[in-house]
Order: sequence, then structure tokens, then C-alpha cells
Amino acid sequence: MPAPTPMPYDTSPIHYRVEPADRHAHLFRVTLTIAEPAAGQQVSLPVWIPGSYLVREFARHLQRLTARQAGADRAVAQIDKCSWRIDCAAGSPLTLTYEVYAFDNSVRACWLDSRRGFFNGTGLCLRVEGQEDRPHALDVVAPPADDNWKVATALQPVAVDAQGFGTYRADGYDTLADSPVEMGDFWSGDFVAAGVPHRFVVAGAAPSFDGARLLEDARRICETQIGFWHPDGTAAPHDRYVFMLNAVDDGYGGLEHRHSTALICNRRDLPRTGDPRSSEGYTTLLGLISHEYFHTWNVKRLRPAEFARYDYTRENYTGLLWFFEGFTSYYDDLLLRRAGLIDDVGYLRLLGKTINQVLQAPGRQVQSVAEASFDAWVKYYRQDENTANATISYYTKGALVALCLDLTLRQSGHDRATLDTVMRTLWQRCAGGPLTEDDVAAVLQDISGRSFAAELAAWVHGTDELPLAALLKAQGVGVHDDPSQPAQRLGVRVAESDGSVQVKVVLRGGAAEKAGLSAGDEWIGVRAEGAADTWRLGKLDDLTFYLGDARRATVWVARDRRIVELPLELPAADTTLRLTADDAAKLATWLGASTPSV
Repeated sequence: MPAPTPMPYDTSPIHYRVEPADRHAHLFRVTLTIAEPAAGQQVSLPVWIPGSYLVREFARHLQRLTARQAGADRAVAQIDKCSWRIDCAAGSPLTLTYEVYAFDNSVRACWLDSRRGFFNGTGLCLRVEGQEDRPHALDVVAPPADDNWKVATALQPVAVDAQGFGTYRADGYDTLADSPVEMGDFWSGDFVAAGVPHRFVVAGAAPSFDGARLLEDARRICETQIGFWHPDGTAAPHDRYVFMLNAVDDGYGGLEHRHSTALICNRRDLPRTGDPRSSEGYTTLLGLISHEYFHTWNVKRLRPAEFARYDYTRENYTGLLWFFEGFTSYYDDLLLRRAGLIDDVGYLRLLGKTINQVLQAPGRQVQSVAEASFDAWVKYYRQDENTANATISYYTKGALVALCLDLTLRQSGHDRATLDTVMRTLWQRCAGGPLTEDDVAAVLQDISGRSFAAELAAWVHGTDELPLAALLKAQGVGVHDDPSQPAQRLGVRVAESDGSVQVKVVLRGGAAEKAGLSAGDEWIGVRAEGAADTWRLGKLDDLTFYLGDARRATVWVARDRRIVELPLELPAADTTLRLTADDAAKLATWLGASTPSV
């Protein structure tokens, strides 16, 4: 093996060198050089990553922090959970070295093993306090004795080799923190959408993976979204974009960045060579790609005013996640439809699923979607058995608020009155920058000719039911009630494995709660009222098989190793909502294409 190429030195005043030091121990080694430190320079590691609203305490993975200046060791004193002060003089270059344990196989933190490396700057790169806006350089070092590893990142290269290892530059810490890095022997492909070069890298794919199809479908999504935001042909706000997809046995998620996104999916959901069908899992993956790419405009640039400058040391509160995540969730599948990747029936099936998720959550009558946005830090990312009873998702409820606003606008008869026009007008009004709820209200009124204060109060700040059925029917959608599954009828959510039924959630006011079932119970058996036989319950869908037409039964659960007998009364048959495409012409004005430029 030839000797590694020496890293070129960059003159940026803040310079990081990142090495995959020990892949078996999952350790990155970081060398941070500060050209002009302050006396007693302070450094800190973020406690959260923008886009994922939970304090994750990344500093818990940092170890062996040392400092040297002018050839001598300098004392390092920790001053709080994520900050350190260096006993150094001003002016003379200061070098810090430390290790970061990287074994979080998600899109939010850092990962390193023998096959793959990945990191976000928020989990790896100490922030040099007082110098955040100065240029930052990042050296990414290749692991020893591995010719197959490559690098993918949206950072601007300064001097890199054919595999991508070398020096990158960011204009400040925010850009560095917003630019994840993927390393490994990954698959890579490229396409151009509306003149913007895009790269798609996939780690962990099976040999059956059809990369060409994924590239083409992603290109169609990106073309459609750039056209949505810029129908007049103006340039997109990004000059490059990188998709980083980690395919695993079981996983799903994404995190948006200004010029890239990190994604995770089940590798079985990837498209397969020779199979033109679109599985439910692949459609879900395309929706994820669409969602994260829409964030390029909506949240990374057009963002809450509270996020004009991130505070990495604490929670950053906003009541607008219903708009930034919810409206993005509305458009992710809608733009799949407009890109021709799903048809009307497929879109309405996805929309019906979202509606049922909201209608089956008792928490929608407890928490407004604005409150859910503000409480994300303590509720959405800390879900438990009571979450569905006490909270509502700003993703799903926010998407339905967007739907109701869009259909209300479209049915008003006012020229150009659509949510598409609202989004593009907000982009222009706010110059692609910070946004407030007052901006949303003002644009809604400008576009429609009337105030939407009542709707925002009821739908966003209240817990009123949304007028979904009436609006959908007026847009050519059939709304039907179908018999529900036993779980919905009972108001319970379970996990089933190897013939065991484990109760995970008991919904407020449902038959399961009235019977006395609790989260954590193992549902063992059931006997219909007046019947002679008791049946072992192996899956919840067998309940009606064993009960027949009986409305009353006795059930047995195991709770804390005790067998508990409970009386169960089944309610009358519940229903779930199903949508159908009843008027193609009306649907086409909504699902088929965007409205003209503002």
C-alpha cells in the first residue's frame, strides 16, 4: 500500500483534524488548533443538534481532553456539563486533542466501526467561544490500511484526494455543525436537478439495490420541489446537495441540513434491480426524501425567528413547529404525487393514514398543535405509554392544518388562493429568512382577501376538530367509514411476538381503559360471557374469532407476575376513515400541479 498523502494545512483560524483512530473501540480522535485563542479560552460541545429538538448531551461521549501551547501542557478545567476553560495565554496557537466515542447509529450523532464512519459537527467538534463566525477548516483523515473508504459531505473542499479525504472549509461554526460527514465503502451516484448538482450515497445496501432507479426518482422529487418554490425559473438557494442514506436492518428517520440530509431506512425498502414495483416501504422512503429536501427551504432558510441564531447550550423554543414540520409533512407526499411517483389513489391512501393517526389520538383534545411545538423538548422526543393521551404530533396535526388551509383557500374562489401561493409569498416576504406567525397570518389574508384569525385560533391554538370531511368532499374526495380493527375498537396498542400480546398503550376513554388494562400487561386469555371455554390469546386480531358476537367477556392478563382477571365490554363497532378519488377533475386542480407564480 502506498504511503498516505500528507494533509495540506489550511490557514483558517479554527482547524480540526478528525481521525478514525480506533474503529473497533468506536473512537474518533480530534485535534483542534486555535490560531489566536483568547486568554483563558473557553470551548464547548453542543447539547443538541438543530432539527432534532431534544437535549442529547453529546459531551458525555467526549474524553481525554488535553491542551498544549508553546510546547507546554495547559490545564483544562470543566466549568459545566459541556464547557471547558483552558489555562492559556492570548495570541499564541493553542492545540486541543480529545477522543469521541461514536456508537450512535442514527442521523443525529456519530458512528464509527470497521465498515462505516459518520459524524455531525455538533457531536464531534468543540465550539471555540467568541470565534464562531471565523472560518473553520476540517481535515478528514483516512483510516490506515483501507483503500476502499471514501468521504461524502456538502462542505466546500479545499484540497482533497480522489476518495474525498483531505481539507474542507466552512465559513463559521454554524456551517460546520450543519454539514455531516459520511465515510466508508458506500455506493455513490450523481444527478442534476434544475441545474443543481446532487450526490446520493448509500451505505449498507444489499446487492439487489437498484441505484439507477433511486437516482431517477430522487431527481424527479428535486426537480418538482425546485419548480414548486421557483416556478418563475429563479435559481434555487443551494448550489449543491448531498443525500446520505444509511441502510440498516430496521430503522427510519432523517435530519435536514442546508446543503445535505442524513437519512436512515430499512435496506429491504430500497428499490431492487429487475423489480419495477413500488413497495409500501419504498414509497415511505421516497416520502422521507421529499420531506427532508423540502426542508432545504422550509426550516433551514425560511425558519422560526427564534432560530435566527442557534444557542447550542440549551433548548431553543418555538411555537411554530406545526408550520415548519407539519406543513413540510403535508407537502412531502403531495409533491410525490405531483412528481408522478404515486397516483391519486396512492396519495389519498397516505393522507387517510395521517388523518386516522390524528383521529385515533385522544391527545388531540388535550394539547393544541402550537403547544405541541413548544413542548417538543420535553414531550415529543420523550414518548411513553401516555403520550397518545396527552399530546398531539405537530407533524401529523400540522399536516392536517396545512390541508385544511389549502382546501379552504382553493374553495374560496379567490384568484391564486392556494397554500402553494402562500408558501412562495412567505419565501419572498421573509427573504428566505426568519418567519413569525404574524407573517403567516398576514400572507393568508393578503392571498385570500380575508382574515384567517379564527381558523388559526381554532386549528392551531385550540383543540377543535378540523373540518376534514367537508373540505375533502368539496374537493372531489369520497370519505367513507370502514370497520375498524380490534385495537382501535378497544382503544389499545399492542406488540405481538411469538404468540404473546403485550399491551403498550391504553387510550383514554376506550374499552380497554374501562376494563382496567394497563400498559405493561401481557394479555393471556379471553372467555366470552356465558361460554365454557377460555382461549389463549396469541394475537389481538383473534379476539373476535374467540368471542363471536359476544359483547361481554372476561380477560386475563399477567401483571407483575400476577394473573389478573378483568371484565371487558366491547363497544359497538368502531370505524376508520377511508378516502377515494371521486371527482378526477376537482382532484387534478389540487393534486396535479402547482398554481402559477406569485
